[in-house]
Amino acid sequence: MAKNINLTAEEQYDKMINTPVSRLIAGLAVPTVISMLVTSIYNMADTFFVSHISMEASAAVGIVFPIMSIIQACGFTLGMGSGSLVSIRLGQKRNQEANVIASTAFFAALGVGLLITIFGNLFARQFLSLVGASSAVLPYASSYARYIFWGAPFMCASFVLNNVLRSEGKAFFSMIALTSGGILNILLDPIFIFALDLGISGAAIATLVSQLLSFTILLSWFLRRKAVCHMSIKNFTLKDKVLAKVAWTGIPSLARQGLASIATILLNTMAGRFGDAAIAGMSITTKIIMFVASIMIGIGQGFSPVSGYNYGAKRYDRVKQAYRFMLTSGFCIMLAFASVIFIFARQIMAAFIDDEAARAVGSAALRWQVSFIPFHPLIVGTNMLMQSTRNIKAATFLSMNRQGIYFIPAILLLPGILGLTGVEISQFVADVLSALTAIPYAIHFFKKLGNLEKSL
Repeated sequence: MAKNINLTAEEQYDKMINTPVSRLIAGLAVPTVISMLVTSIYNMADTFFVSHISMEASAAVGIVFPIMSIIQACGFTLGMGSGSLVSIRLGQKRNQEANVIASTAFFAALGVGLLITIFGNLFARQFLSLVGASSAVLPYASSYARYIFWGAPFMCASFVLNNVLRSEGKAFFSMIALTSGGILNILLDPIFIFALDLGISGAAIATLVSQLLSFTILLSWFLRRKAVCHMSIKNFTLKDKVLAKVAWTGIPSLARQGLASIATILLNTMAGRFGDAAIAGMSITTKIIMFVASIMIGIGQGFSPVSGYNYGAKRYDRVKQAYRFMLTSGFCIMLAFASVIFIFARQIMAAFIDDEAARAVGSAALRWQVSFIPFHPLIVGTNMLMQSTRNIKAATFLSMNRQGIYFIPAILLLPGILGLTGVEISQFVADVLSALTAIPYAIHFFKKLGNLEKSL
């Protein structure tokens, strides 16, 4: 293992453009999937343990979720933007440019996170009330959000470190950091919430501590020169539009995560018309779907550096092979998980919450959403294909579909027509339309790639 994770830049380049794509993607995706699963598990652990405090506390976690999405949107924008650019530069053997891109994105992420900490703590109660917190839920939401805001700089910067490592093809390093933080969060939750009697604040403190651990481990790989890219304040620059290029390349991630925040706010608002039980049920459903979807995102992030590296090296045949493998493997894995969850939806919801009304809402929504999740590879994979090859306009549009262009009209219109059922099926409708939209984009891209191959 040591040989594989301590490759020189030249050896890493050779690995990324010559290793069979199925083996390469699997090797990159497995640690990434593990990282994503552990992250999702500790998110669900918060929901699980908090739900044993009260239904209002469980609803509060759902109310605070848009704040997490905003932090993730900033981190993903700089992280995915820098990661995509770094993989292409390394594929072109322009390593010093990759160092500048990575360092600039890292220090910018720290700055953005600090601004979120300051303004978030100043206006927390106003924002939480705006996004749907009832008078009963607001005290819980405020206690939870306070510590999440303090972790914003480390969370944002971790996304950059994480994505740069993955763009280099070193997902194993990333896995160690994220799984360590996730496991610590799961262990600390019951201690802080129940043993120390900190309640919902204990869940947030556990999350903050775990994020600090992950950040420290991620940063250590760069400080110890285990990564190809070198992080240094000397490499930070505001010249040559480096930060603008990073932000522009990361725009699809900003659109995706930013719209996820808006979507969650609207979901909480529309579900709130049917009571706090509906908010709690939909919040738990969202966490479970995120757990399953994280597997596909992990596979996609294993595919993305392979796509970027080989596109930069003009190995277009390998880009095609990688996309086909990602779609096939993603469909089979998603189908297996979806089948189990569809059958045991009520039992899964019962493990999270005792309230029967919340269970009924959650299990119905869960079955609708997992019934189409095997086709998520089309949505996620095509989006990452466009972003990793710098087709930014197409990537941005595709990233906006699932939780924006299609979901927002659905959540605004369907509850008025179908009542609570409209809330439960809105994401399903958006997923179907998003997958159908991705197909012509993929076809057009590979026709263009074929023309590039002929011109070589």
